[in-house]
Amino acid sequence: MGSDEDTAPVTTGTSGAGAVIPGAGPAARPGERATVRLRADEPDEPPRYAPEWLQLREPADAAARAQELLDPLRVRFAALPGADGGIVVHDLGCGTGSMGRWLAPRLDGPQHWVLHDRDPYLLHFAAVASPRAAADGSRVTVETRRGDVARLTPDALDGASLVTASALLDVLTEEEVDTLAAACAGAGCPALLTLSVAGRVDIAPSDPLDAEITEAFNAHQCRTGLLGPDAVAEACEAFARHGATVRVHPSAWRLGTDERDLTAQWLRGWVGAAVEQRPELKERAERYLADRLASCEAGDLEVTVHHSDLLALPGPVDGGA
Repeated sequence: MGSDEDTAPVTTGTSGAGAVIPGAGPAARPGERATVRLRADEPDEPPRYAPEWLQLREPADAAARAQELLDPLRVRFAALPGADGGIVVHDLGCGTGSMGRWLAPRLDGPQHWVLHDRDPYLLHFAAVASPRAAADGSRVTVETRRGDVARLTPDALDGASLVTASALLDVLTEEEVDTLAAACAGAGCPALLTLSVAGRVDIAPSDPLDAEITEAFNAHQCRTGLLGPDAVAEACEAFARHGATVRVHPSAWRLGTDERDLTAQWLRGWVGAAVEQRPELKERAERYLADRLASCEAGDLEVTVHHSDLLALPGPVDGGA
């Protein structure tokens, strides 16, 4: 899913103005993609994605991310020349900074975070709410950069120890993923890219329409050349082409009674995107959504939204170690 969303009021409709966009709540205009604005040909107005949605999903994101991928990072950081001086982390499409709040307290040593986003409002939010201490109490500092993630270059990552992002890969194109992999390879830094949609959803109790909604949603994710559920496989190939060793680990949202608000918002976006992709589903989907929301409110619904986390560890740069 795309990481972020606009600030229009939430609606329960499945299409038209105010309709919700995949996994990310409402959008101000029909068809507006719910993601960081990455491309130079998009409108000049500053993108504004509701912190409310990002805050709503943050606990589920934190619970889902694959901590198993952190040990290889810790080993790498400990072996870096001048490791005692700390690491520099570039957070792409940082939103409100949830990745930093999750990761910084899980790593030892001084850290400097460089937060990238197109939205100055979210950059400010992320900087103010960033953690100030690492796992061992070392200092964490932050700077912000407003810019286009799709134009990332090795120069932009000069001195980087790690590139990270959350819910970003699936809203990139094949070319943009290759650009990202090339930039990380050129800078000789690892990439930890979390919470990319896997194209699978499990809902209990099941409903005959589950599979059709899932299929339509997945097709919607791939519109306009975006990778959607194919993003992780494409990223694995891209990073491997650039000499990296890649590890992938599941990172599913597991939503139950305690996550009813998030589940309801996600359902609206998921069904809304499916109907936008296949308008002939509208009548059945509206009944389906109403039934699912009622079950959610009653605490009778369990949802697993499958994601994948990816860690790419680079090979030698310019013949170095």
